[in-house]
Amino acid sequence: MPFQVFESASKTILSPTTGFIAEAGFTHSLTPARNCTYGCTYCYVPTMGIYGGLKPDDWNHWGQFTTFKSNAPELLATQLHGGEIIYCSPLIDPYQPAEESIRMMPRILNELLARPPKIFVIQTRGPLILRDLDLLVTLAKRTGLRVSFSITTNREDIRRIYEPHCETMKCRLNAIRKLREAGIATHATLAPLLPCDPEQLAAAVLEATDRDIIGDPLHVRAVKPRGATTRQAAIAISDRHEFSAWLDPNFQKEVAARVGDVVTKAGRRFATGPEGFRWLTQ
Repeated sequence: MPFQVFESASKTILSPTTGFIAEAGFTHSLTPARNCTYGCTYCYVPTMGIYGGLKPDDWNHWGQFTTFKSNAPELLATQLHGGEIIYCSPLIDPYQPAEESIRMMPRILNELLARPPKIFVIQTRGPLILRDLDLLVTLAKRTGLRVSFSITTNREDIRRIYEPHCETMKCRLNAIRKLREAGIATHATLAPLLPCDPEQLAAAVLEATDRDIIGDPLHVRAVKPRGATTRQAAIAISDRHEFSAWLDPNFQKEVAARVGDVVTKAGRRFATGPEGFRWLTQ
């Protein structure tokens, strides 16, 4: 995927939380860049506009470039005080493709090692996180480190049409296993729940992780009249491929219930929304 990578100084790096992630128990969010080179068709962030700290080029050309906050580590050195419960990141994937060359996350992790917060959660779908495994293992000894790894479907044909620039599910499940084997608390997070076989998806993530399973369906205006929602690109794909039911709140509840049945029978918990994400902060 061709994309451009820029860098720009930022005024701040830790932001007090609001809404969904505040309800889940996070005190701060940390977003190392603006715009994400995964460019997933469903990503809700571009729909937030300026409320997501974006500029018009970001939401009009989502996924075509990213702008890293060049002074993020230096800002962390002054803003970390030790009691924070940090979500990294609600607006971009910290292990997006552009991170491979910029290597911002190792610099951020080193600052966290010097000034550990109470809890640090990495939300990603990027197997590139394994590059920093040694740093993560060390950080896990000094703070409550959790990884929330996004698994969206068990079908590769679905991944290719909704998130064509993301790694395969096989690769992502393997990353979860390796993080778990290294002693990193790693949740499989079924978010968003794309068209799939719910039972097979549940079985796959139960094998990969030893943690409870978190989920979240595609956001829809029918149940969320304001704020972030699923991008029009994913809605158009759903219509074109006859997957519109996956945007219906009642159908979404049925899918979540089917996943939950499998997870519960395995002796673990499954929850969607803030209830599930709250497990990351406890």
